[in-house]
Amino acid sequence: MMNKYADMLSLGQLSKSDFSYLLSSAAAQRTNRLNFALAGKNIALIFEKPSLRTRVTFEVAIRQLGAWPILLGESQLGERESIPDLARNLSLWVDCIVARVFRHVNLEELASFATIPVINALSDWEHPCQALADVLTLSEVWDEIENKTVAYVGDWNNVSRSLWKACELSGIGFRAICPKGFGPHSGEAVDWLTEPDAVEGADAIYTDVWTSMGQESEAKERNEIFLPYQVNERLFAKTGKPSFFMHCLPAHRGLEVTDPVIDSDNSLVFRQAANRLPAEKAILISLLENHDETAIEESRARILGRFGHLDHHSLAQRKLWV
Repeated sequence: MMNKYADMLSLGQLSKSDFSYLLSSAAAQRTNRLNFALAGKNIALIFEKPSLRTRVTFEVAIRQLGAWPILLGESQLGERESIPDLARNLSLWVDCIVARVFRHVNLEELASFATIPVINALSDWEHPCQALADVLTLSEVWDEIENKTVAYVGDWNNVSRSLWKACELSGIGFRAICPKGFGPHSGEAVDWLTEPDAVEGADAIYTDVWTSMGQESEAKERNEIFLPYQVNERLFAKTGKPSFFMHCLPAHRGLEVTDPVIDSDNSLVFRQAANRLPAEKAILISLLENHDETAIEESRARILGRFGHLDHHSLAQRKLWV
């Protein structure tokens, strides 16, 4: 059984046993298409960024679990009204918030003032749903995940950070291969190398776009810096073994990866995409089944002022995992 958490903002909040539970639950959801575990629930979807995989898989997951998705359109948090007011309003009506945002600090503020679970569907700091789907994918193609290594090649970002944490939680070896100035932050104890040849011995190579949303003005400079880190057939052969290729998508073909690699038999990209659905089902179920309905109703009543002034600071402290 997974420990009770108010939200899913980062994989860093999970223990190894928690992650193992989520992984097992996700694997079970692959063959359990309709189970109505969340029948009668209403879940708000907030998307500050354009989305294909995240939006479609969350909407489908919510419906297949018997709940109702409510899409709030593409607008910036805090634009029409304050984030605390948005959180408190949604807490009166729905049972969970799924948010894909630009700034992780806004996600944390949303979670601290909401009295219902908040799920990180992507922020500039992490992408936990993707990482769970990635490890689920590797568990399908490897007989065992111990003594395996994933090499992440390219720009250190939200996807690589969550992937690193997921590998640590599942016992998979991990190394980051990034140019100087584009690697892990200080304080992140990641095995970081700068030479592309460091993919040698890796059982899987993972890459992502060189220019994330919001960095478009840097694209030309980044393309020049990252060109030696392109995952092409020459670089892929340097692993020295039949390795797998991974990418969270969308891919910029001809930049971070070439067609012969992403379209090869060793490519797992569409299996990763498919596994977003069961991974997100597992996260939704674990949070909502563990959530105390009595506490939710009490918190809603306090928002309405039935029990006097609500101390939102103390509520936030109880709800945040950090």
